[in-house]
Amino acid sequence: MKSTYKTKAREIMIKYLKEHADQRHTAKEIYEAVCNGEAEINRTTVYRNLDRLCETGEVLKFKEANRDSWYYQYSAEHEHCNKHMHAQCSVCGKIFHLDKPFVDMFNVGVLKEYGLDINPADTVILGKCSKCRRIKRK
Repeated sequence: MKSTYKTKAREIMIKYLKEHADQRHTAKEIYEAVCNGEAEINRTTVYRNLDRLCETGEVLKFKEANRDSWYYQYSAEHEHCNKHMHAQCSVCGKIFHLDKPFVDMFNVGVLKEYGLDINPADTVILGKCSKCRRIKRK
C-alpha cells in the first residue's frame, strides 16, 4: 500500500468534505469550493486526491445511471457505507444512510420479483426530503 502525504490541499479537501458529509459532490463542485484563495489547488490535485481518498475508503464514489458526473461523499465516519443503501434528496442533495431492516426486505423483494441482486453500496434511492417538501409548500 502506498503511503499518502498529508498536503495542505488534501487537508482543505477533507475539511470541506467532512463539513458537508451528508451530501455528495462532483469533483468540479469540490474544486470550486476549495479554490477560494486559501491555497493554490488545481483540478489535477483535486482529482488525484479524490482517487487516493477513494482508495483508502475515506471517500465514496457514486455514478448515477443518467448522469455524466461521478459524485463523491466523505465516508470515514461511516465505515459501513459500502454495506448499506443510501437515499438522496433530489433537491438539496442530502444523503440518508438506510440501515433499517426494510432495506434487507427491499433487496430480498427485488431479487425474488425481478431476479435482480442489488449491490447496496452502489444503490441510491432518490426522493425529496421533508425539509425540501415543506419549502415547496410555502
